[in-house]
Amino acid sequence: MTSDVVLTSALRQNLLSLQSTQNLIDTTQLRLATGKKVNSALDSPQSFFASEALKNRASDLNRLLDGLGQNIQVIKAADAGISALTKLVEQADSVAQSARDVLAQGQAEAKATGDRDLRGINDLTSLATITAGDTITLSATDEDGDQINVGTFSTAAASATADVAITINANDSIQNIIDRVNDLRLDDGNGVASGAQAFEASLDEGGNLQIRTLNGGDFRAVFAGGGGVGDTDSEDLALAQSLGFGNIVRSAGDQSTAGDTSIEFSAVSDVALQSFNLTRVNAGDEEVALRSTLLSDVFGKGDTTTNLLAGLDDAADDYTISINGNAVETIDLTNAAGDSLTLQGFIDGINDNDSLNQLIRAEFNDKTGQLSIRAIDASVESIQIGVTDTVTANFGFGLTDNPDAAGLTGAGANFSENIQIGRAAAELASLEDDFNNIRDQITQLVSNGDTGYRGTNLLNGDNLTSFFNEFRSSSLTTNGVTFTADGLGVSEANFSRSSSVDGALAEVRGALEGVRNFGSTLANNLSVIQTRQDFTTSLINTLKEGSDKLVNADANEEGAKLLALQTRQQLGVTSLSLASQSQQSILRLF
Repeated sequence: MTSDVVLTSALRQNLLSLQSTQNLIDTTQLRLATGKKVNSALDSPQSFFASEALKNRASDLNRLLDGLGQNIQVIKAADAGISALTKLVEQADSVAQSARDVLAQGQAEAKATGDRDLRGINDLTSLATITAGDTITLSATDEDGDQINVGTFSTAAASATADVAITINANDSIQNIIDRVNDLRLDDGNGVASGAQAFEASLDEGGNLQIRTLNGGDFRAVFAGGGGVGDTDSEDLALAQSLGFGNIVRSAGDQSTAGDTSIEFSAVSDVALQSFNLTRVNAGDEEVALRSTLLSDVFGKGDTTTNLLAGLDDAADDYTISINGNAVETIDLTNAAGDSLTLQGFIDGINDNDSLNQLIRAEFNDKTGQLSIRAIDASVESIQIGVTDTVTANFGFGLTDNPDAAGLTGAGANFSENIQIGRAAAELASLEDDFNNIRDQITQLVSNGDTGYRGTNLLNGDNLTSFFNEFRSSSLTTNGVTFTADGLGVSEANFSRSSSVDGALAEVRGALEGVRNFGSTLANNLSVIQTRQDFTTSLINTLKEGSDKLVNADANEEGAKLLALQTRQQLGVTSLSLASQSQQSILRLF
C-alpha cells in the first residue's frame, strides 16, 4: 500500500509559486503569440463583446463599401456612355446643319427658273409665239398642301381665288409681267387679296424669268397661248417656250382626248412628294392607315366618307411615273385578279421597278400614314405622276388632289401632273440616311446594354440606389433615364424642307442639352458617393482601431512580463533547491 508523498511546507510553497509563475508565463506567451490580451469572453467579457460589436459593424460597413465600389462602376459606365452619346448627338447636329446648308444653297422654297434671256424685251407680243391675251395661271398651296386663295392687290377690294390669271397685253414688257406677279397677295381671311405677298418674280443674273412662292408652299403654272381663244397644245407650249419654261412644262389633264390637255408645271418646296396623311376606317373610327391597308380602303384629309380609290376594281387601273419627262413607267394598282393592292404593294411596285429605283424611292411613315416619293439621284429635277382609268384621286401628291375635277372621265382616261422638286434632293436623301444611321447607333448604344454594368443601365431606365450605413437609413438614388433616340426625342430625319430641318436641329439640340444635364447629375452623384466611400473607409478604420484597443496586447509590455516571469521562475527553482537541502542533510546520517 502506498501513501502520498509528504512535502514540507517550504517545498509546497515553493512548488505552488513555480506553478503560478508558469501559468503567468503561459498566458504571456499566448498574448505574444496571438497579439491579443483578450482572446475569449473568459479573458474579459466586457472588452471581448464590445470589441466584437465594433468588428461586426466594421464588417458590415466593409461589405457596404464593396457595394459602393460597384455602384461607382455603374455610374462610371453610364458616364462613359454619356461621353459617347454626346459625340453621337453632336454628330447628328452636324449632319442636320449640313442639310440646312444644302437647302440654303439649293432650293428651300417652291421655285422655277426659265432658260431664256428675256432682258431688253419691251414688247412680249413682238415675239412670234406670244399673242396678246395669252395667260399664265398661277395657283398655290400652303405648307400643309391646302389650296390657298390669291388675288391682285392693286385692284380695289379684289377678291382672292384659287387660280389667278396673269394676262399678257399688247406692248407689255417682261417687267410688266413681273410686276403683276409680285402684285398678287394672299387672302386676308375675308376673301380679299390684301394679305402677304404670294409670289416673287424676277430676272436672275442671266435674264431668266424666276418665279417662287413666299409662304413656304407650292405652286402651279398653266400656260394658255393663242390669245386665250381656242388655244391648242402647240400654242400653249410655244408660250411656255417663249418665256423659258419649255423644258419643264408637260402635258397634263385628260390626255385621252386629243387637244384636251393642259401645258403646265408644278413646283414644290419639298425635295420629296408627300401624300395626305392617309387613314382607314376601322369599326367606324378613323385610324392611321397601315402598310397592309388596301388601296381601295384608303381615306385622306380627315374625310371618312369618301375613299380616295373607291373605284379601284379594274385590273387596268394604273399609276404612272416618269422622271425628267422620260419614259413613263406603269405601276399596277391591282393584282392580276383585279383586286386592290395594299399600300405596301404599291410601294414595292415603285421600289422594285428597275427603271425607277435608281432615281427615286417610295417610303411610308407608319406614324403619320404619309406616302412619300423622294429623289435619290442628283439628276432628278422633276417627277411626272399620273393616274389612269377609273382612279379619281392622287394620294395628295402635287397640287391636284382630285384628277376627276381636272377632266378625267371615262375608261382609258389619263391624268398627269409635272412636278418640279426642290434641288439637292439626292444629297439631302444621303444626309437623311447618315442622320438615321447615327440615330440607330444612339439606340443600339443604350438598348443593347453597352452602357450598363452588371445588369444596371442608368441610360436605359434603370435606377441605382447607394446605401451609406448598415441600417440602410442613409442612401442616394440615382434615377436613370431612357436615352434611346426616341427617349431623347430625336425623330427620323426628314430633310425635305427648311422647317423640317429646323425641327430636327431643335430636337438634336434639346437632346444634347438633356445628355449634358444628365452627365452633370451623374458627376454630382458620383462625387457624393465617393465622399461617402472615403468616409466609410475612414470609419471602418476607426472601428477596427477601437476594437483592437480593447483586445490587443502591448507586445513590449508582454515581452517585459515574460522576461520577468522567466527570472522569477529561475529564482523559484533556486528557492525550491534551497528548501530541499534540509531533507538532503538526513542522508548524511546513513
